[in-house]
Amino acid sequence: MSEPNPYADGEPEYKWGPTQPPGGTPAYGYPNQAPGYGYPPNQAPDYSQTQPALPVPAGAPTPMGGAPLVSIGDITVMGDSIVTPAGTLPLRGSVWNATDMSRTEEKMPTHAIVLAIVFFIFCLLGLLFLLMKERQTTGFIQVTVTSGGKHHSTMIQARGPETFQQVMGQINYARSLASM
Repeated sequence: MSEPNPYADGEPEYKWGPTQPPGGTPAYGYPNQAPGYGYPPNQAPDYSQTQPALPVPAGAPTPMGGAPLVSIGDITVMGDSIVTPAGTLPLRGSVWNATDMSRTEEKMPTHAIVLAIVFFIFCLLGLLFLLMKERQTTGFIQVTVTSGGKHHSTMIQARGPETFQQVMGQINYARSLASM
């Protein structure tokens, strides 16, 4: 881009493109360095003016670090942080959400129908087998946590209708730790 425009000597509508700077080849920041970008030339930042650490006030919670307090799917809550496959998030100020995407179906099992037919032939009490019901829970519970500009979501398989209440108990415990 340092060559002058080859079409500049032609017609006036072709006078576009870079022009040759006067007195030499162009350099980065031509004609002078942009003000306010980076440190001033030949001056390194002075890190010796760092302030000393403040003393921890009495009664303030101390970070626990190593002991896992609760584990929700692949999310583990430590004393002062949340460990996820997406990285470590700060516990303080975290936002927890849970969505129940499970369903419980109630149906009549096949063996109840067979027994009702077989015993109907022998006695009318076979119709009582039609009162048998079978409950089956399928689906997942989605748990999301957001903290420190990061977001992580996990899915927990619902094993019964009470699974959502168990997960919400764990999330409420994590919320109470986050508010300390």
